[in-house]
Amino acid sequence: MTTPIDFTKSFESVKHLMEMQAETISKSVELQKQAGEQLAAFFKTEAEKAKELKTPEDVVKFNVEANTSLFEMLKAQGEAFSELAKTAGENAMAEVSKLTK
Repeated sequence: MTTPIDFTKSFESVKHLMEMQAETISKSVELQKQAGEQLAAFFKTEAEKAKELKTPEDVVKFNVEANTSLFEMLKAQGEAFSELAKTAGENAMAEVSKLTK
C-alpha cells in the first residue's frame, strides 16, 4: 500500500524554485539600478532647469511640473516592481503546485 516517493521530482522542483529566485533577484537588482539611474538623471535635468527660474511664478510652476513628473516616474517604477513580484509569485506557485500532483 505504500507508494514510493519520487525524490528526483522533488529535488528538481526545489532546484527550479531556487533558479527562479536567483533570476527574480537579478531582475530586481537590475530594476533598482535602472530606477537609480532614472532618478539621478531626473534630478540632474531638474537642477539645470532650476537655474533658469526668474520669478516666483516660475518657481511655483517648476515645482508643480517637477513634482508631477517625479511622482509619475516613481509610480511607473513601483508598477514595474509590482509586476515583477506578481509574475515571480505566480511562477513560484505554479512550480509548488506541481509538487502536490
